[in-house]
Amino acid sequence: MKTADLWLLAWRGLTRRPVRTLLTALGITVAVASMVVFLSLGEGIRKVFTAELGGIGPDIQVSLNGLSQGFAPQANLDEAVVSRIQGLSGELGLSNVTPVVMSLRGSLDVAQSTVLYGLPAAGGLSAIFPKTQVATGRSLTAADETGAVAVVGAKSAENLRLSVGSTLNLNRQSRVRVIGVLAPESGLVDNFIFLPIRTLQRAEGATGRVSLVAVKLQNPRNAAAVAKTLTERLKLEAQTQSDFLSFVDRALKISDAVRFGISLIALIVGGLAVANTVMMGVFERTREFGTLRAMGARPGFVRALVLSESLLLSLVGGVGGLLLGLAGIWAVNLYTQDLAGIDAAALTPALTALALGISLLLGLLSGLLPARSAARLPITQALGRV
Repeated sequence: MKTADLWLLAWRGLTRRPVRTLLTALGITVAVASMVVFLSLGEGIRKVFTAELGGIGPDIQVSLNGLSQGFAPQANLDEAVVSRIQGLSGELGLSNVTPVVMSLRGSLDVAQSTVLYGLPAAGGLSAIFPKTQVATGRSLTAADETGAVAVVGAKSAENLRLSVGSTLNLNRQSRVRVIGVLAPESGLVDNFIFLPIRTLQRAEGATGRVSLVAVKLQNPRNAAAVAKTLTERLKLEAQTQSDFLSFVDRALKISDAVRFGISLIALIVGGLAVANTVMMGVFERTREFGTLRAMGARPGFVRALVLSESLLLSLVGGVGGLLLGLAGIWAVNLYTQDLAGIDAAALTPALTALALGISLLLGLLSGLLPARSAARLPITQALGRV
């Protein structure tokens, strides 16, 4: 028998019980869609950091504990280290050394969360983020060094409903006045609020301490060698942009494993549903299989027919899961674009292949036992089944 005829028979076998087949396919669809949406979050965040980090931020950042404190380290580094790094500028080819204080402002409402970024008012913003442009108001200047002022990223201004002249409360004792709003640039910078470093140090109770020291190089290609030298000379942690991306990638891989584990539970349930549907089909069509065997069909043909039904059912569910997953990714990105100006989810070719591959593997494994049972039915017993 031709392969096309085998698949046609499998399709007819499934459509004899359309409601049961549809419900089983929907179970696989939901399971695959959840996996696609969960894993697409990691892919999207990887793309955001890879695309945007190269154009913003320092070539090297020096901190006390490196990346172990995450994206925004605490202000626990003695500010005196800035002078020591500046003293190495000529030897190591440093073009700019900028002290930074960072603080995460969290909220139960995610839209109200933001990153407070303190740096020298005189040129600090342009030194680390050279592409930033002010849309309204003005940027920080040397006269703002100790002033209670702030320049707000475009998305933070939108989410917090801030404009030039607005007052922003840093905590119960400290507040600043917005003097400028930046033009939209990237999903990262757009969510920052920039303040003079002395202002943020006072607000955080971190006078004389910084979170990190941002270093720009005359030749960024030397970043790895310069970071190694700074680590050895200063007995501190110096990381390049590549180190940061590796850290993000490792964190996302752990997160991917957790999300895949959660999705696997739904996939197993979907696989059991497929096995149940195919097994019920085998039981209900015992006489049919006995007739096929009596007409000369080999056990291998019956086995292939049942496996084809299982694979076809899983394939339909897998394709449906991809389509539903695409809708989920669109909804996630619609939310994150509004929240932070980034696409947090992305469907890659590798993820597409993984989703279809797992759905087919699920169908194969789910159909093995029913196929084996159908192929081993004695002809006389099968024909005598009522």
